[in-house]
Amino acid sequence: MHDHSLDGFTHPHVYLGRHHAANERRTLIVVGLTAAMMVAEIGGGALFGSMALIADGLHMSTHTAALGVSALAYVYARRHADNPRFAFGTGKFGDLAAFASGLALAMISLLIAYECIGRLIHPLAIAYDEALAIAAVALCVNLASAWLLRDDHEHHHDHDHDHDHDHSQADHNLRAAYIHVLADAATSLLAIFGLFLARNFGLIWMDPVVGLAGCCVILSWAYGLLRDSGGVLLDVTPDDRLREAIKARLETEGDFVSDLHLWRLGPGHRAAVISIVSAHPKSPQEHKARLADLPGLSHVTIEVLTCPGAR
Repeated sequence: MHDHSLDGFTHPHVYLGRHHAANERRTLIVVGLTAAMMVAEIGGGALFGSMALIADGLHMSTHTAALGVSALAYVYARRHADNPRFAFGTGKFGDLAAFASGLALAMISLLIAYECIGRLIHPLAIAYDEALAIAAVALCVNLASAWLLRDDHEHHHDHDHDHDHDHSQADHNLRAAYIHVLADAATSLLAIFGLFLARNFGLIWMDPVVGLAGCCVILSWAYGLLRDSGGVLLDVTPDDRLREAIKARLETEGDFVSDLHLWRLGPGHRAAVISIVSAHPKSPQEHKARLADLPGLSHVTIEVLTCPGAR
């Protein structure tokens, strides 16, 4: 039987981002758009005998799969947000999906680089008009998807607090989906540029060279995504200035913070486990009250230890 007298001492562990539902819907729409484009290209290529269409459709399928992982992460995190098996909620599912997407982006860019190098060594005839039409359609679809996935929430936080510059509101799962469609848009744009130069000026080598340049850009994006999402998965301290602000507020009247762990639980949510050594111990509730107005601290655990030798 539930003891209602304890309600004031318990709290839920739901650490999803403020815009989780909206981001989930946007990602699902983009999955649909990308999948439709993939089916159209592969089906059209089979119908009209175009290997260029089939190849681009297969390339699109890898991004469809990665975007599908992002969408599933949103759905799973929402459905299991109250599951007690997840000690600190499901807020990190998005970061896990983002890390997987970063790996996929890196592998895709390396495969494209391999193909580009092969084209430099052994140039192949290009059906320029058909290839340009495919790249133009893909660019339009990807730009529409990028517009849907743009993150216009992340930069609306209050910059008056020095410790609020770690972009803790950032949804790495949405960012991963955005980078996937942006990478596709970039490769399409670069392909149009390279194909135009090759067709009009006979610079056949420009097509694979531009492709290699695009691979370098995508690898850079993949590295940033892996670094940031991996840091969350490994519980790297998200904000050193917030850490110092916590210590400054608690280390008063001779009290000393002997241990402080600070990590991210999900977009906009951070947890802290703190040990305080004091000659004149106060209750954990009194110490928590000093941190109450710090934004983003969703789960705080404090233990107070009596300083050895204190009377």
